Amino acid sequence: MSAEPHPTLPPVRLHSDAELARDALVAPLFARAVRLARWAGPGTRVDIGGELVADQLPEAAAVLGLDAADADSVVYASQAWRVAVDTGLVDVTEPEEDAGAAGGEAGAGEGKFGSAAPGEDLALVASGAPGDVLDLWLAALDSVLADAAVPDLDDLVDALDAGGEIDFDQLDWNPGREADFLDGVLANLYLLTVAEGGAAEGSVPLPVLAASMVVPDDMGEPTDAVLEQVSDAMMRLDDQFRQLEPIGLVEFQPVDEELMAEADDEELTSGAAADEDVSRYGMVRLTPLGLYGIRARMLEAGVEAPAVGELAGKGADALLDAVSRYPESAAQAEIEAWLAGREVPAAVTELLAAARGDDEGAPLRRLRCQQALAPAGPEAEPAVRAVLDDGELGGLARVWLAERGAADVPAPDGTMVFWLTVDTIAAQLAADGETEELPLLMETLTAHHTGFFEQAWRVEHPATAFVLEAMGRLHPDKKAAKEARKAAFKARSRQS
Repeated sequence: MSAEPHPTLPPVRLHSDAELARDALVAPLFARAVRLARWAGPGTRVDIGGELVADQLPEAAAVLGLDAADADSVVYASQAWRVAVDTGLVDVTEPEEDAGAAGGEAGAGEGKFGSAAPGEDLALVASGAPGDVLDLWLAALDSVLADAAVPDLDDLVDALDAGGEIDFDQLDWNPGREADFLDGVLANLYLLTVAEGGAAEGSVPLPVLAASMVVPDDMGEPTDAVLEQVSDAMMRLDDQFRQLEPIGLVEFQPVDEELMAEADDEELTSGAAADEDVSRYGMVRLTPLGLYGIRARMLEAGVEAPAVGELAGKGADALLDAVSRYPESAAQAEIEAWLAGREVPAAVTELLAAARGDDEGAPLRRLRCQQALAPAGPEAEPAVRAVLDDGELGGLARVWLAERGAADVPAPDGTMVFWLTVDTIAAQLAADGETEELPLLMETLTAHHTGFFEQAWRVEHPATAFVLEAMGRLHPDKKAAKEARKAAFKARSRQS
């Protein structure tokens, strides 16, 4: 899959393999492929490439419960057969090329066609593990994606030259480019989905998805030429998502046909932003199965695409390092998965040990550690009390104990108070950047300490100068902000 890695790609929340396998089995196109694989037998005849001969397609359509006299039904049967062959649900023996060429006419004799039979992998549909079913479905997805990247029949017919060959220059179709485009679209759809929580709950307007592929990031108001490209991309995607929906990858609401009849290309996208019913321009969402499928393709391409729960068997150091890059809700879900099944005292001890450090990522690790300790009950108290005298963890331990009304919690000395303040702000800056809430946090942390900035620049913390500089920019009190800038200068001078 040709998608650029996203270094901060949030983790996706996947359904269980059993749930996903059930979704795969009821995906219309996959289910049809299975039915045709079970139908294949001694009387099944195929042409070069393993395609069903034309006079057997109506019978195949009838097997699928479709109207054999309907042209669309024959197309559906042909597509399902191709998926069955591509996935190994059907084994085909193709005719020899010279015999196949001679047997192209109706009424050709036996031996001029190839044969087909159920493949060994068909048994996995009924008796295989969920992972086996998902592997078959991924193979089917590859087949459908390859077909979706091919121009429609009308375009191919228009591009035929006098000799009956396709003029690819006239068609302006590059197979690699088209596959990359579709991969890029699906990667962007995946990113938009996981950025919203990774549960495939929201649909994305087709103009937004098309624009993500066409409009440069640094462009302000799109030009007419760019809007026309977005319109073209929308219509390509409308056709492609119609093909991808039957395999269970997406849920798709196509572009309103009346809208297409009313608007020319230029108006189609220029009106999308102003139209109250944006759904008329098409809406698409990845299904839970689709999230699984696109993630699998990303992993195969070397893209780092984490999933919630995959750290459950790792150590606390790996957990805190990973969730430090996650959004807070995803971090909480990953932490809960990690804690499940572990003995609380041992888990708390391991988390606290992993939270130590004076590297750049340490403040955020301690914040995530505090988040992990939040639901812990009284059984965690001995492990927390064990770090009360620790310079890096003592403040965190006191906060945890105080929040639970524990007795005999020693008051922190001044050094610890200032160190914890710097560490807390550094963690918030690392987690969310300069948010609207951060100035209030700064004001709250400094309000109860007279001469805070006279002491703060002396704090032995790697992030002291960095934090003071941020306070100089963000502190809501102008006098305090000025004092913070002076303190930051002293801290920098002290470090140099």
